[in-house]
Amino acid sequence: MNSSINRTFEYLNGLLREFIALPNETECVEFKQNNTDPEQIGEYISALSNSAALSGKANAYLVWGVDDATHAIVGTNFSPSAEKKGNEELESWLLRLLSPKLHFHFYSLDIDEKKVVILEIARAAHNPVQFQGKEFIRVGSYKKQLKDYPDKERALWRIFDEIPFEEIMALERVTDEDVLKILDYPAYFDLLGLALPENRQGIISRLKDDDLIAPCDAGGWNITN
Repeated sequence: MNSSINRTFEYLNGLLREFIALPNETECVEFKQNNTDPEQIGEYISALSNSAALSGKANAYLVWGVDDATHAIVGTNFSPSAEKKGNEELESWLLRLLSPKLHFHFYSLDIDEKKVVILEIARAAHNPVQFQGKEFIRVGSYKKQLKDYPDKERALWRIFDEIPFEEIMALERVTDEDVLKILDYPAYFDLLGLALPENRQGIISRLKDDDLIAPCDAGGWNITN
């Protein structure tokens, strides 16, 4: 499977509308306006990635341009591609100080003539994600050091030990069309010696029956590892 996916404006806009409809920030969604402190961003990546694993989510999100109290879209001046830490580009600096390395991606979009930045962060997979040697977690809407919450740390390690890698969600909320773009389904049917179904629905149904995809509560499909 190719884990990269082209996040369209429609997808990101729909995601943002879901976030601002939430009654409060969650352990997997954090709102900011113009906080561009690189160390804070790195700590949030650790906390949100670990919290996504605890919550059974494929990704967590840090969103700039949304008021954390009212959830109104207020816009942001944050431009990830222009930010640096010393002489190093922000994204490169963050990746270097995260352990283990994990996938994250900044997306910028204009909503109602206001700039919004969404940072999509992959869940921790095999052990807690550290930033500068420290592990963080979300407790409600707060970022805390994981070592101060041993119950959450134990629960996180149980997840890593008990959930087979293959059952973990690799991508969430994917359309039928994107499922067929991302998964090499002809090779899959060929390897199993099965006839290729005649239509899209037949292919989707078989992939679901074999647990390669699962229905997503927000619509579309989740793709498993």
